[in-house]
Amino acid sequence: MSDLSQEAWASQLAQDPKAVILDVRTSDEVAEGVIPGAHHLDIFLGQGFLDGLEDFDKSKNYYVYCRSGNRSGQACAIMNSLGFENAFNLEGGFMSWEGDTASL
Repeated sequence: MSDLSQEAWASQLAQDPKAVILDVRTSDEVAEGVIPGAHHLDIFLGQGFLDGLEDFDKSKNYYVYCRSGNRSGQACAIMNSLGFENAFNLEGGFMSWEGDTASL
């Protein structure tokens, strides 16, 4: 797992053909807006989160965020333990995001 600043996260994401954006916030948080192109999988689902990860390709590079960066850091650690080699945590999370946002 790597913690990346907003600038590094966005720059690396933009240049990565194997990038997948993963939002691990709750549905209520997601309703407030998302980073465009994000897949939603709530880390608070517990086993449901783990089951959901089974649908993701481990050869991809995952750019993970939550509200503040804590849960996404935990999600990255979980993903690494399950064999995902590249999971990048957005430091400061969605609260500090200054890029584009969208509605789901």
